[in-house]
Amino acid sequence: MSAYDGQFIWYELMTSDSKAAQDFYSQTVGWDPVDSGMPGMDYTLFKIGETSIAGVMTLPDEVAAAGGRPGWLGYVAVEDVDAKAKDFEAAGGVIHHAPDAIPGIGRFAVVGDPQGAVICLFRGDGEPPAPLPKDSIGTIGWDELYADDLDPALAFYCEQFGWEKMDAVDMGPMGLYQMFGRNGTAIGGMMKRPDQMPAPAWSYYFIVESAEAAIARATSAGGQIVNGPMEVPGGMWIVQGLDPQGAFFAVVAASK
Repeated sequence: MSAYDGQFIWYELMTSDSKAAQDFYSQTVGWDPVDSGMPGMDYTLFKIGETSIAGVMTLPDEVAAAGGRPGWLGYVAVEDVDAKAKDFEAAGGVIHHAPDAIPGIGRFAVVGDPQGAVICLFRGDGEPPAPLPKDSIGTIGWDELYADDLDPALAFYCEQFGWEKMDAVDMGPMGLYQMFGRNGTAIGGMMKRPDQMPAPAWSYYFIVESAEAAIARATSAGGQIVNGPMEVPGGMWIVQGLDPQGAFFAVVAASK
């Protein structure tokens, strides 16, 4: 078993306009888009220096035809992709893309939890490169699930990935914000899906130096802010928005 099992190890944007998305996130987050060089595939890496943070590709025609919209996907490392995809299905989830190999990279599957949120399973052919130091600007620092029913969602993911229930924050009318982690280290949080969000989904927070500066960059680049800046417990500031292609994104910063 790898030390990375149960951890988010990759993030990917599927979008209707890859080049426009590259421009937007380059301006908003500070990533450097670099062609991956993968044979027969148009896949771009978002980098900070020499470290790859995420990837972006055009939404496949068959996904768009089935109603898929631009959005971010998170990949969680598992010991056995095929077995874990079957576990998801047996526990009431669904397999959206059957386990498949990426030559020279690893094996993946796209699955949905019982409430409909989509996530990816991944097993690399080798250990992933060392990440940047925790909370570095430009990295992805928080993983968040919006669920219709919080307790069953938490139980499901704890069973599937070995996550642990951690502290919770009472947000009043918005309900409970339940944090989760692994081996005592927080990974993210879960909360009840807001009414304005059409379906249960995962979202991911990109670390920036300032919430208001990120808002200025995002709006200048054609994005739309839907929430924030908002201070959250612990003194961090968050902003949530839609990129020009309609994908939901979020940033987190230590300063407003």
